[in-house]
Amino acid sequence: MTDSPESERILIFDFGAQYGQLIARRVREQNVFCQLVRHNLSAERVADLKPQGIILSGGPASVYAPGAPHCDPAR
Repeated sequence: MTDSPESERILIFDFGAQYGQLIARRVREQNVFCQLVRHNLSAERVADLKPQGIILSGGPASVYAPGAPHCDPAR
């Protein structure tokens, strides 16, 4: 029996980029299961999902700007 598609799970963290869906489509075209998730997904939830990889899809704002989105530092 082969592994399920979820065994190759990739998480795409959406920080407001307009390309998140395009990235997901390209990953799926390679027959890899991926999920587009919010940038503030908890580290506990990430651990539960056991991704094989993470893609950060940035937004137009500077990471140094006040109020810029950040991920859970426990990741």
